[in-house]
Amino acid sequence: MELRQLEYLVAVAEEANFTRAAQRVHVAQPAVSASIRALERELGQPLFDRSRRAVRLTAAGEAVLPHARAALASVAAARDAVAEVTGLVRGSVAVGTVTAHDFDMAGLLAEFHAAHPLVDITLGTDESDTLIDGLRTGRLDAAIISVGADLPDGLDGEPVTDQRIVAAVGAEHRWRRRRHVALADLAGEPLITLPRGTGIRRQLDRACRTAGVDVRVAFEASTPGALADLAVRGLGVAVLPEAVTRPGLHRLPITPELRGRLVFAWRAAGPMSPAARELVVLARRWARIE
Repeated sequence: MELRQLEYLVAVAEEANFTRAAQRVHVAQPAVSASIRALERELGQPLFDRSRRAVRLTAAGEAVLPHARAALASVAAARDAVAEVTGLVRGSVAVGTVTAHDFDMAGLLAEFHAAHPLVDITLGTDESDTLIDGLRTGRLDAAIISVGADLPDGLDGEPVTDQRIVAAVGAEHRWRRRRHVALADLAGEPLITLPRGTGIRRQLDRACRTAGVDVRVAFEASTPGALADLAVRGLGVAVLPEAVTRPGLHRLPITPELRGRLVFAWRAAGPMSPAARELVVLARRWARIE
């Protein structure tokens, strides 16, 4: 059993696809498939169910996966220990972020790279739920996520922004002269929201469930700016961060108040590489400056 095989096993399990897993580990897809088949022969059991479009772990695969992750983590920890002895920060950091935010991620990573040029940096975007899962499983070292009043279990973080979530309508909407709306008022309107899995959508859905309010989502868009554009065009009521503005967009606070926070987050417990620790220290300073 080789570490490369375990790395490929984890990649296929997390990507649920051999092609995407191969892209992630930067090798050809046939090499990943051949390596997994060799591991299956060695263990005497199939590790993946390949009969469906999305590749899934078998029971044997589920049993092996945590051990594969632990072995890879131990190897990474050994490399980190040597790096700490030599006084050089090496290795890699994987960072994620929600699509739209005002935090200067490029500036942060540029300063980090200047201070630690031997560290490889990867940056990706996704929905908050996926990023949170990535932090918990160790696939990500840090991420900017959208949350409510509390951080998800198992995470620590530094707030980046904290603002109201508002309803927004175009200049021709009958609410254009109102100063606020009640959450219950949204029940009768076609809503324009971010997709499920995003922090603001999670806050909206949770508030509606608590209040017993049923709403109809007519349009979904991937960025707050796109929500605002649809509302300006008269397609419904957008639910978005208060900071989003557009000519002709009328923003209305919602009662009871909804708030959304962007947080630079990392895993609260468990191993953290020297590179990841350095990034977190720098990010906390940047978040306080911002």
